[in-house]
Amino acid sequence: MDFLDLAKARYSLRKYTGQPVEAEKVQKVLEAALCAPTAHNLQPQRIYVLSGPVQMEKVNRCTSCHFGEPCVLMVGYDDTVSWKREFDGKDYGEVDATIAATQMMLEAQQLGLGTCWIGFYDPQKLAEEFPLPENIHIIGLITLGYPTEDAHPAKLHTASIPMEQMVTYL
Repeated sequence: MDFLDLAKARYSLRKYTGQPVEAEKVQKVLEAALCAPTAHNLQPQRIYVLSGPVQMEKVNRCTSCHFGEPCVLMVGYDDTVSWKREFDGKDYGEVDATIAATQMMLEAQQLGLGTCWIGFYDPQKLAEEFPLPENIHIIGLITLGYPTEDAHPAKLHTASIPMEQMVTYL
């Protein structure tokens, strides 16, 4: 599939069948994160695969955004590894983790799976349910699974600002 076609086809899926995702497909999605470009190739992205009833129940206590997905990828970065810009100390871990997350979502689409980036979660509850070291910062949850037959993009999926509003040539 042409890349632009793939990018346009990917949408935030909010209706999953609940069918478990095969380990081989999860592995391919994770490989997409592994090959993501990162600042100085330090690869600070950290992905936690959550599946099964116990883990999904824990996730559901942290967010009201659940759509019958069988798997959630908890995406973060390790601030002891991430590159910091020398001029102002900006930590690029969040940028690197976001690039990895984007590649995972596109690979999932290529594999016939759906995803939805969840930013609406309670970080305090997430930390209680999934205790991680202090140097790990979670930036988002990505739901992963098979779309139902009647799943479709939200009405605003294809709405875009004009190119001229987004781009300025200097």
